[in-house]
Amino acid sequence: MRNALIITRRELGAYFASPIAYIVIAAYLVVMGILFSLIVAGQPGSEASLRFVFGNVFSVIILIIVGPLLTMRLLSEEQRSGTLEILLTAPVRDWEVVVGKYLASCIVFVAMLAPTVVYPLLLERFDNPDHGTFIATYIGVILLGMAILALGLLTSALSQNQIVAAFLGLGLILVLTFVQFLASVTSGILASTLTYLGLLSHFFDFLRGIVDTRDIVYYLSVASGALFITTQLLGTRRWR
Repeated sequence: MRNALIITRRELGAYFASPIAYIVIAAYLVVMGILFSLIVAGQPGSEASLRFVFGNVFSVIILIIVGPLLTMRLLSEEQRSGTLEILLTAPVRDWEVVVGKYLASCIVFVAMLAPTVVYPLLLERFDNPDHGTFIATYIGVILLGMAILALGLLTSALSQNQIVAAFLGLGLILVLTFVQFLASVTSGILASTLTYLGLLSHFFDFLRGIVDTRDIVYYLSVASGALFITTQLLGTRRWR
């Protein structure tokens, strides 16, 4: 695990040595600030929660886009520059490489999300909101972000081009996002399965203040499954 933490620190330095992290974080905060102003602050007497801030279609789309942008260079750039082969010949396991890079992206994601904590503080001044709903909302956003980042890291291992990796990640995330809508044209076990596989079908309960272990297990399973496949992809490169 020590090697994974070393890689995490290296990747964090790479993130903030380039303008990518600053641009993504700034763009996200600007858009979320505008949405908060329009949805909550701009509607006196509206519900004192973050459900309509994080759960509206624009914020969800932004979150889906942010994930591949934060992860697109993690493995694709290493492949393009040839440094991945050097890294894999070092005394470090494949899973340590994957976990180290994944942890770095998660830390950047949480850092991007942290300033939005001012929203519940503002609501606290003008109303008496349910603190449990706030906590559940942030748990849901973080879990969804973890799953999206893991999927983005997976597609980053599939291409040497960052842009291609980003589009592959976006495509994979969109497939898991819209698969639940196919449930409306099916029935029985298939409909239930498609609904369960939907990336967002487990998200909206958190926005209502419901923390269901099934939703937590789903997001952790998606993240761990994507990381496992990414590790296997790296393993195949050792034998080329």
